[in-house]
Amino acid sequence: MKKTSLLILLFSLSLALNAGDYTPSDYVWTTQSRNSSESMPCGGHDIGMNIWVEQGDILIYLSQSGWFDENNTLLKAGRLRVHFDGQPLDQSDFEQRLCLDQGAVTIKGGGVAVRIWADVYHPTVFIDLTSKTARTATVSYESWRHRDRKVTKAECQQCSWKWLIPSDCVTYADSIMPQSDRLTFSHQNRSETIFDFTVSYERLDDIKSQLYNPLSQRKMCGSMRLPGFTYTGTLEGRYASTDYQAWRYEHQKLRHATVSLTLDNGETASVSTPRYVKESQRRSAHWWHAFWQRSWIQTDSDDPDLHRILRNYELMRFLLGCNAYGQWPMKFNGGLFTFDPEYAEPAKDDGTAANPFTPDYRKWGGGTMTAQNQRLLYWPLLKSGDYDLLRPQLDTYLRLLPTVVARTRHYWGHGGASFTEQLENFGLPNPAEYGKHAEGSDYGVERNAWLEYEWDTALEFGMMALMAAKYEGDTLRYAQYYPLVEECLRFFDEHYQYQAKKMGAKALDENGHLIIYPGSACETYKMAYNPSSTIAALKAVASAYTRSPLPIERIPDIPLSLSNGDTCIAPAKAWARIQNTETPQLYPVFPWRIYGLGRSGLETARNTYLKDPHAIAMRSSKGWKQDPIWAACLGLTEEAQRLCQEKFADGPYRFPAFWEPGFDWAPDLNRGGSAMIGLQEMLLQETPAGELLLFPAWPKEWNVSFRLRATDGRIVEAQIENGVVKHTLSPQSIKQTP
Repeated sequence: MKKTSLLILLFSLSLALNAGDYTPSDYVWTTQSRNSSESMPCGGHDIGMNIWVEQGDILIYLSQSGWFDENNTLLKAGRLRVHFDGQPLDQSDFEQRLCLDQGAVTIKGGGVAVRIWADVYHPTVFIDLTSKTARTATVSYESWRHRDRKVTKAECQQCSWKWLIPSDCVTYADSIMPQSDRLTFSHQNRSETIFDFTVSYERLDDIKSQLYNPLSQRKMCGSMRLPGFTYTGTLEGRYASTDYQAWRYEHQKLRHATVSLTLDNGETASVSTPRYVKESQRRSAHWWHAFWQRSWIQTDSDDPDLHRILRNYELMRFLLGCNAYGQWPMKFNGGLFTFDPEYAEPAKDDGTAANPFTPDYRKWGGGTMTAQNQRLLYWPLLKSGDYDLLRPQLDTYLRLLPTVVARTRHYWGHGGASFTEQLENFGLPNPAEYGKHAEGSDYGVERNAWLEYEWDTALEFGMMALMAAKYEGDTLRYAQYYPLVEECLRFFDEHYQYQAKKMGAKALDENGHLIIYPGSACETYKMAYNPSSTIAALKAVASAYTRSPLPIERIPDIPLSLSNGDTCIAPAKAWARIQNTETPQLYPVFPWRIYGLGRSGLETARNTYLKDPHAIAMRSSKGWKQDPIWAACLGLTEEAQRLCQEKFADGPYRFPAFWEPGFDWAPDLNRGGSAMIGLQEMLLQETPAGELLLFPAWPKEWNVSFRLRATDGRIVEAQIENGVVKHTLSPQSIKQTP
């Protein structure tokens, strides 16, 4: 009888809380911006835009995932400028509004209204222009790639050459063709690219035909249609540190017109093109509204810190949503929303720009992926229910798998996939980070003090696929990714037996375990023997994947150590040096969830966080740092709250979720991703048995309600008020923590 009453109560509460859809608040500016660093994001499908109004003109940077040139720079598609005669946007009624629920930006002032959005189902941008009185309007397409442009040594970070950049490195000019009321532009890669250099440099010419090459002859293009406008010619200009050429189109008596611009990254899938502007507006707004119903976190509290945290969580999730249907993942180092590099970092002491480069510039490369950073954008998508956003990242690893397997076989003669850090979008190590090799040395290993022997990050993306199947409750949908899981596990099993025999040792130790040496505990503990982060990865993935080619009993135990008499997780059994400031001894807590609340070894894990001198010294909320996540997973509420506030503090630019470069580039999306994970873990965790832990690291003074996802397709809704859980809306296996 009691159980029946509880279910009726939960059902009635569910009806009450779900009576209305969740609608995120708009984000509004009432003054213009000074420059591109004060831009507002917008996007959809696989397009990102930076939109701002400066001196009465609307400016828009256009980006699409996959615009990789010969040097593997991630190019922008260009910049648009909209100008109205009489400068109506200079009036006091100016407003620029990010309509999160519709995925659009609206701008109005002085009788002019502009609506800008990207169609979610097709890579097309629409700019809808309305004026109360007939007026002259000009739309210009601006390109800094109107000529060949040498890439200087100072700019080498934007591409895959880095410090190996040749003296004749060039970003080649685009082809730009104006017509009466339309304009087309394209960038066609040459046949020979940095892919060819990398293959030879890393001594892979013998298997070149087996390797994936997304760069050769790649053609990225765009087509802009301007009905009612007339092409009037070009002019020269300069913005920030870059000269540009502008192709101008004029409408002399504009009352209403819609400009559309379609992008193609050379791999755009065949999808339905909207027949009408209104159809695109309707279906895109519908998608965004449904997006916000998947999950939410909200409060009726007047606490400004909590409001800022939840707003910035929501804005970061919006940025990720703009690449839902990309062929390539959202880049950790700025994503689709980088702005002029001159404004990304403070000027030098003499007042000159720190980065006087083109808008294509970003640090840490365009086609290069640092998986340790990249993963932080994708873990939070499980609890937010954004499984479609996860697929561009998983699909990228799947595309690269044959190359990585062939590379492994070529170097060492055994099976498996050795995904490296600083991985190129064609599956090989970045050539500069690959390092210099003496003749006859092991060419499969990166000769790099930070990256050598770091092969376990791909296991996180394999685990994401396994977990997404559990969250979505659809194993078949994710079966295509199982070869990725298998080949990564196979590599560790076969490679470390191969390595032991090569060194004249037994393949397994006296306990029948692999000897993982030389290994690497992240980029930090180098030449490591049995690193805890790698062992935890192997244990977690092999346990989750029932057809693991690596038997679970062959995986070593996670090493432990003593710190002033307290048992802690050790970074490794032994190591030669410390190279970076990561904390791999806490990876068994997250992402691998072997230790933590509702799991064994909680005290050991807390000792590691609170007492390990290395963990304490490396603690930070900067950039990709994960301390807020670990604090939440260990139920350290005050610590999690403090670090969450720091992590979600507003960035230094105008848009609060555009964070400073941190260790990488602006906007720093791996900071936003790690902040999202930490917040989610404060609200909801699961035990290995699937019991839900509600508000396991949540401060009593913060009143909040949420809808998040859990395994087995469960949607969990809960509310806490003054430290009391008022009601929960998922009756399955809920367990409250003290």
